[in-house]
Amino acid sequence: MKVEPLFALLAAGMVIAWFAPDRARDGPPPPGEHKAGAAAVEVVRQEPGPVVLPREADGHFYADVIVDAASSEMLVDTGATVIALTDEDANSMGIAWDQAQVRPVARGASGDVYGVPVLLDTVRIGDLEVRGVEAIVVPDGLDISLLGQSFLSRIGKVQIETGRMILGG
Repeated sequence: MKVEPLFALLAAGMVIAWFAPDRARDGPPPPGEHKAGAAAVEVVRQEPGPVVLPREADGHFYADVIVDAASSEMLVDTGATVIALTDEDANSMGIAWDQAQVRPVARGASGDVYGVPVLLDTVRIGDLEVRGVEAIVVPDGLDISLLGQSFLSRIGKVQIETGRMILGG
């Protein structure tokens, strides 16, 4: 029986895929390392890697967060519905808000939380970026900005294991 050329091509492709399944994730080889007859591999989209945060001495997790190109350290708060920004962080990020707009925006363990709802264009930690993120500016009673579920729920996995928090991935 004669082997059809298409079948032979498929069989060769399956053998290559079996022995080099991760090649597409590695991207194309550096210039000068192409082998004769090797097909070029195009990386369509590379998934961002997870961000790993260590548990700090106080038992909490902190992240360096970039909001609309401004950086801030935030406490990761899986119980917070949205990102809550101190007035100082909001001002340093160039977020426009007005003290006259402060109103009850949430309910916390100690009662009503007063603030101003805002929408952040981009929030990024490492390779993880989310656009159009709800937040509130809390002018009083917040010592550090909180990274809440309006970001965390949109990055995939949020997992705590052996003294570290894994975000995304």
